[in-house]
Amino acid sequence: MNIYVVQPGDTIFSIAGMYGVTAYQLIQDNALENPYELVPGQTIVISYPKQTHTVIEGDSIESILNTYQITFMQLLRNNPFLSERNFLYLGETLIISYNTIGSLSTMGYIFPFINMNTLRKTLPNLTYLSVLNYRTSEEGEIITSSDDTEIVQTAKDYGVVPLMMITTLTEQGEPNIEIEFSILLSKEYQNQNIDKTLNILKTKGYQGVNIIFNYVNTTNYYLYEEFIANVASRLNGEGYMIFVTINPHIDNINDEISFEKVDYSGISQHVNAMVFLRFIWGKNFGPPKPVSSITNLKAFIDYVLTTVEPEKIILGKPIISLNWELPFIQGSSNSNALTLNATISLANDVNTTIQFDEISYTPYFYYYDYNFGIPIQHIVWSIDARSINILNRLVSDHGIYGTGVWNIMVYYRQLWLIINSQYDIIKLLPDNQNTDFLLV
Repeated sequence: MNIYVVQPGDTIFSIAGMYGVTAYQLIQDNALENPYELVPGQTIVISYPKQTHTVIEGDSIESILNTYQITFMQLLRNNPFLSERNFLYLGETLIISYNTIGSLSTMGYIFPFINMNTLRKTLPNLTYLSVLNYRTSEEGEIITSSDDTEIVQTAKDYGVVPLMMITTLTEQGEPNIEIEFSILLSKEYQNQNIDKTLNILKTKGYQGVNIIFNYVNTTNYYLYEEFIANVASRLNGEGYMIFVTINPHIDNINDEISFEKVDYSGISQHVNAMVFLRFIWGKNFGPPKPVSSITNLKAFIDYVLTTVEPEKIILGKPIISLNWELPFIQGSSNSNALTLNATISLANDVNTTIQFDEISYTPYFYYYDYNFGIPIQHIVWSIDARSINILNRLVSDHGIYGTGVWNIMVYYRQLWLIINSQYDIIKLLPDNQNTDFLLV
């Protein structure tokens, strides 16, 4: 796999010629929305399959799977266009395998209102699916907003472990410290919360929980450890998996990386894995900065690994961009979130060049818009194929169990191409998909 950074004057045809592939492959592999209007600084992923198959008369999905001894999920994730139809074209080329370098578990985060076609297209790439649909009240009650029955069953049909995600977030997506500590400080509320959780797990068919911890620090850590030990004592006996997602607060102060040096080893003993992930919502009120910093994450994870086994860690990444107006005014300014595809479209519309920050390993660009004739400068911080790839390498180089993605509400082709061309996705459940395809 190669990652190419578009230069001024490049076209999709010149890039294809440079790497000896077709322009069609680049457009399809990268799901390019404006393939004939590339943005300088944009990334293009070039993949090289290990084995391919050209569909001939008499082929079926079953015969292809049997010939190459692969699973239907592997065929779907290497050829995601198959999830959008139920037929094969005579003469089309299917990717059977890549020269992968190892195995990786993946966890995707969704809201229950995800488009089901998007979900089905993404599920072949996942080991776990966390559904953000359950909020805890101060007394330990659990509030839900949507019917997620179809999502849970669909996940299992694709061999993905569905996880009930439990938060103390408000309806606006803000962490609620009062609710969080009312549960942590009361065994009565904890037990009521666990009772409600078990009931939902059994009723909905979830196979485990993923609980968000927002305020862990060295002072209150023991409360979180006692809470998760209580959860484990009840859920493990019922055969359910337990994950926690911890939102680490990593910052840069006077050019130094700063974070709470918490010993997470106690929590790790009670869970299947801990996910370290920075949540980014639709609006953000802090100063403009990278949405993710590989340098900061590496320093943080190097510390965590001094007390926690790598097999108990999942390292998350936000697949999102933030658009800030400048100058930033504390208490007044905020940012709006964009999808990665919308970010490239915006850069194209404003005719800018995407730059790259070598410290955080993330892209950014500036542009101006006008409000009643007054120019307003913006900075957009994003991630791209380089950011994704180096984070995946951080995971594999440290022997970490897997990677998490916040969030998968929009299918982002480059993300999965980078992962699938280098790693075999760990699947813990058998899939139950219909492989009947027509030959056209």
